[in-house]
Amino acid sequence: MRTPEDNHDYAHESSQRSQRAGGRLRRRTAAEASQFVGNKERLYVVLGQVGSGTFGKVFKASNTANGRLVALKLIKMEAEKDGFPVTAMREVKLLQSLRHENVVQLYEMLVCKGTVYMVFEYMDHDLTGVLSQTQFEFTEAHLKSFCRQMLAGLAYLHHKGVIHRDIKGSNILVNNRGELKLADFGLARFYQKRRKSDYTNRVITQWYRPPELLLGATVYGPEVDMWSAGCIMLELFTKKPVFQGTDEIHQVHVVYKIMGTPTVEEWPGMASLPWYELLRPAEPIPNRFRELFKKWLTPAGLDLAEKLLTYDPERRITAVQALEAPYFNQEQPPAAAPVGLSSLEGEWHEMETKRERDKKRKREEEGGGVVEQE
Repeated sequence: MRTPEDNHDYAHESSQRSQRAGGRLRRRTAAEASQFVGNKERLYVVLGQVGSGTFGKVFKASNTANGRLVALKLIKMEAEKDGFPVTAMREVKLLQSLRHENVVQLYEMLVCKGTVYMVFEYMDHDLTGVLSQTQFEFTEAHLKSFCRQMLAGLAYLHHKGVIHRDIKGSNILVNNRGELKLADFGLARFYQKRRKSDYTNRVITQWYRPPELLLGATVYGPEVDMWSAGCIMLELFTKKPVFQGTDEIHQVHVVYKIMGTPTVEEWPGMASLPWYELLRPAEPIPNRFRELFKKWLTPAGLDLAEKLLTYDPERRITAVQALEAPYFNQEQPPAAAPVGLSSLEGEWHEMETKRERDKKRKREEEGGGVVEQE
């Protein structure tokens, strides 16, 4: 075990390695620079914040004994009067039951000075961040690999009886070997496969939320994750979220403008949803999906994305069915992991991407330039 002096030197060296030129990991504050987390058996030095999970901040850290990088998820305790947060307990229980190459691994739980941390394997980037960088150009085969890995992770979760309920770019992690893993299970739930349960519809980040939840459904299953997966598939190619609504009402109309208004034949259960009448447009809107995305996706890719974005949740393709699609098994090129990501300078996360975008927007506003709209 290193002495505190050794640990301080090690922390400095690790920090320097993590802050390579062009990097996207936020520099540590003075407080973080001397922050150690752990105990005599396990000690970590915090290298910087890389994100914010559903219920707590996420930090990059290094094991002082062996140098292994980890992600420390700090669990918020201040609002809890009765001890450990129920939401965090649920996430821990879920993660302890999961082990798959496309699901992030929970190593251990750590208590330090009254603060509880979840210790995860470290991934270099998240999908939102890595898609925003311009150093490495993704090929069709690379993006197909990301899509297949995401679906493989979802197929495993659904097989284990778990709905993720927050699939989005910042919750999909990528390492420099081109491996993709689903993360942040703060909103995930076990579900009963033989019958759908009643849940809140106030889940899934708005841009990735399926239409049945936007229209008020509370009885649902893993098909809600599949709509989100369809959104991510499009985002892989367009490099930005496709359904960018400003609020829930606008979100429905953004979906309609691209996918068209659904008919009763397409979605028989639509008319029984609580907010269907309220949000029904006065005139039918045509489906423009293929027209808009044919320049990015191949014919088989369009077919798969369209099946993922099927309005009727009962007819929406499952993860297992998606993995069997011609897009992966017949159409060229075959999927190939982007192992060249190891050449990237720095680490790319949504938090830094947002910060850089806000800086750019502020400069343009101050300079009187045109602010780019997403």
